[in-house]
Amino acid sequence: MGLLDGKVGLIYGVRNDRSLGWGCASSIAREGGRLVLAVYGDREQAEAEKLLATLPGGENGFVAQCDLTKDDSIAALHNLIGEKVDKLDFMIHCVAFAKKEDLGGRYVDSSRDGFALALDSSAFSFVAAVKAAEPLMSGGGSMLTLTYLGSEKVVPNYNTMGVAKAALESSVRYMASDLGPQGIRVNALSPGPTMTLAAAGISGFRNLYRDVPERAPLRRNTDIFEVGDTAAFFVSDWSRGITGEVVYVDSGLHILAG
Repeated sequence: MGLLDGKVGLIYGVRNDRSLGWGCASSIAREGGRLVLAVYGDREQAEAEKLLATLPGGENGFVAQCDLTKDDSIAALHNLIGEKVDKLDFMIHCVAFAKKEDLGGRYVDSSRDGFALALDSSAFSFVAAVKAAEPLMSGGGSMLTLTYLGSEKVVPNYNTMGVAKAALESSVRYMASDLGPQGIRVNALSPGPTMTLAAAGISGFRNLYRDVPERAPLRRNTDIFEVGDTAAFFVSDWSRGITGEVVYVDSGLHILAG
């Protein structure tokens, strides 16, 4: 018996086997969850289909494309889910984007369109995903997103993404209040620096990643499967009393000063 036997869920953002979304998918499949993986384009779909086939019960899931910045794309995805799956028990949002030129230098020099893009892609995309999943959770469920410490501390070169993550965390609290009466929980996980494809594009990230084992209380970097195991807990009934929270999975790094 797995912790998530009989549960069906949607995960956005499984890009490759180093992504945080893949850590979540792996842990959830191990515990018996059935998965729908939503990806951005053809290349991502091909990779996600290969990965899904390696998971326990992967043959019972499927991969579909969705652009979370376009309402018609979100609607098409959920129409497809409605045809193939009669419910959703959980949704996990592992999506964020900012222009590379807005991830360097001074935050005050951020472009107006870059700011808007980061907020839409990284924060409102979760709001849109929650709104679309809500009708498929008539029996309650769990919504989960991924944030980062740069939402509340200044992390060099994180800039517009840090502000977007702050908006994302505030959205978690507001939506937890909105959806709590329906038995739907909304939470966020805040992993430590993890060597994903997206993180590697942030200037200075490799130095930040390298320094973690010397500073974090557990003296090691965050592993995508640690994040995945925590996600499995949050989409299970074991976390049924928790909503509106940001939980750190970062080897204790966030408790340190400076």
